[in-house]
Amino acid sequence: MDYSAADTGTGTGTGQHVAIELGRLLGPLRRAVLRATRNAEGLPDLPEAQIALLRALSAAPEGLAPREVAARLRVAPSTVSNLVRTMTAAGLVQRVPHPHDLRTVTLTASAAALQLLERYDSASTATLARASDELPAADRAALTAALPALDRLLLTLERQGPAVVRQQQHTAREGRDISAGSAD
Repeated sequence: MDYSAADTGTGTGTGQHVAIELGRLLGPLRRAVLRATRNAEGLPDLPEAQIALLRALSAAPEGLAPREVAARLRVAPSTVSNLVRTMTAAGLVQRVPHPHDLRTVTLTASAAALQLLERYDSASTATLARASDELPAADRAALTAALPALDRLLLTLERQGPAVVRQQQHTAREGRDISAGSAD
């Protein structure tokens, strides 16, 4: 697509155009980086969800409760349970029982998982650096200039996440209330 004619923020439809193009590019870009990273270093084929869980656990060396992991990753607790089951069997996640309440566990990344994550990060950085070096200077400059805006977009989306969920729940409740009222 020719992006030179794209609306730069002064006309109508800017947000929609940017949203369409980001949506179209981000998923494939993320998967391409992961695939190239794995191939470059012969890394195991960990799904993105497992890598995300390892990132969350590596950011909290003291460990996290499963519900905290679910909140950080913005996924259902059942998703975390399934990931933990698989990753515990693979030796990537450790379930540490609470000393006074055996029903409660803390999740930590194993030493092997932390080493693997470090290899993924190192390989990913090298892969992106090599690919970026192949781009024209103007593209590299555009990517550099876009980084602060992408960071702000991420923060905005993270702030909106809980508000959007609350709005959807509120709308769903209103719909049920209206439906229940019309049955009378």
